[in-house]
Amino acid sequence: MSFKEFRKELKGGIRVEAELIKTVFYSLLTSFLVLGVLYLLRFRFIEGFMSNYGYFLFFAALGYGFIIPAVRQIRAYKEFPCMSGMMIGMTTGMIAGFLPGFLVASTNGMFVGSMFGVTLGMAFGIWNGKCCGVMGIMEGMMAGFMGGLMGAMTAFMLFNDHLIASMVVVSTISAVILFTLNYMIYKEMKLEERTNKEDYFWTFVITFLLITLTTWIMVLGPRSGVFG
Repeated sequence: MSFKEFRKELKGGIRVEAELIKTVFYSLLTSFLVLGVLYLLRFRFIEGFMSNYGYFLFFAALGYGFIIPAVRQIRAYKEFPCMSGMMIGMTTGMIAGFLPGFLVASTNGMFVGSMFGVTLGMAFGIWNGKCCGVMGIMEGMMAGFMGGLMGAMTAFMLFNDHLIASMVVVSTISAVILFTLNYMIYKEMKLEERTNKEDYFWTFVITFLLITLTTWIMVLGPRSGVFG
């Protein structure tokens, strides 16, 4: 019953869950606009740009489009029970570490990918995990640390073995996990009122920063000797 109610909220309710689909759309729009402008201004002059980076930047935009709605939903309630907050910190830290780590390692090597994934994973894990205090922060730190390393290692191991297909599978599973997190938050907080109401400004800002940084590292950042 609660899942049916969740679907109704997604389609046009009055709670923060009704804003999730718009958040996905605005995040993707921001990413694709940034990538389009950068391509027209500079990247179209780089030989083999689309074949070397196109797939990975596209899936980076999709990945951030999955993560940002969860951040918005968490920010709307701010405080969660301990167990829910720990799950929030762990899930956002893991996915925000694994996906970027996987994608950057696919173009720049394991060290750069793992450092980027660990940094983003821990940052998102701490930011979202603090909704329940220090235990959520610890969960977010641990999940971001492990997710960033595992994402980069997975990409490096699959470099010559269906890397693109693996990226599709990884992105799909991550999307399902984050959608389940959205549902869990709704189920835990459906009797509570949101404490933070905001527009989509932070959706644009966070997405812009993430996709710009990811693009810069992929295209212009350091890379291991394997990719040299």
